[in-house]
Amino acid sequence: MENNIIIDLKNISMEYGNEKVLDNINLYIRDKEFVTLLGPSGCGKTTTLRIIGGFINQTSGNVYFEGKEISKVPPYKRQLNTVFQKYALFSHLNVFENVAFGLRLKKGKEKLDEKVIKEKVSEMLKLVNLSGYEKRDINSLSGGQQQRVAIVRALVNHPKVLLLDEPLGALDLKLRKDMQTELKKIQQRLGITFIYVTHDQEEALSMSDTIVVMNEGKIQQIGTPQDIYNEPKNAFVADFIGESNILDGIMKKDCLVNIFGQDIECVDVGFEENESVDVVIRPEDIIITSPEEGIFSGTVTSLTFKGVHFEMVIQCDGFEFLAHNTIASQPGEKIGLKVKPFDFHIMKKSKKECEK
Repeated sequence: MENNIIIDLKNISMEYGNEKVLDNINLYIRDKEFVTLLGPSGCGKTTTLRIIGGFINQTSGNVYFEGKEISKVPPYKRQLNTVFQKYALFSHLNVFENVAFGLRLKKGKEKLDEKVIKEKVSEMLKLVNLSGYEKRDINSLSGGQQQRVAIVRALVNHPKVLLLDEPLGALDLKLRKDMQTELKKIQQRLGITFIYVTHDQEEALSMSDTIVVMNEGKIQQIGTPQDIYNEPKNAFVADFIGESNILDGIMKKDCLVNIFGQDIECVDVGFEENESVDVVIRPEDIIITSPEEGIFSGTVTSLTFKGVHFEMVIQCDGFEFLAHNTIASQPGEKIGLKVKPFDFHIMKKSKKECEK
């Protein structure tokens, strides 16, 4: 495989009638990588997954698997498997037979004897802490247990790639978090490429090697979780990944941005003089101080206890700042807000914003 690339999507577009669902997507995925396609409903992430799986054919573009074009290869002949949100387990089969189902389909030289099938199923169930559940009825299992069965059924044939379409969406919050940790461990242990679809930002940040942020059929940014969170490429990414304060600003020159009519030092370069920009400030990067010491000053309008910190809304020059702090400032209190130069994230406005 060239540069360890297992899947390569080139100029992929998808249209349904007059609606363009994917707009010239280019994306490569490396072997053994945990990649998450992240974005709001309707952004094109599930369509991308279904094209990789062969369940639908793109309108234009090419799909390569280990360097070979596979657009016309049917799903069952691709070296991958899929786990869906709705587990699609066979209710008339017990746990063992559900996991063994794909193994029993092998024919000819690939046909497995019963001893090998039993060993493989036992190995997979042990992987997800379901040893001893072989004879259990599927309908007697909890949602989390059913999802584990669905995952190992997809993995028992050792596909090179596993596609996961919002597989934890039906689980409650605690179980979701437990399964996130478990899925990552399984992926690392087996060394299989995972391509995961979700709209849950926290899920993507906690599990992925690489995140692909999508919106309106286009890729907005590709990067590590740290890159995506700390260095968003545009206002959409900044707003979608975590919480952000997004202000209008004017880049007077390199390292100097004007916000609310005052020039403020930053560390960003590469903008035109007096270019209109979006200024992103994360709530946790706001330092609360006295009104006199702050870059900005305003009045606290609401206070919410979030467990590890307090969340405050501060009215300032007609803008509502969201700030996180371990010390509470009470509603009605006048405070100052400071931000270090490297905690301002300056980004170009989108074409749509510039045309307004």
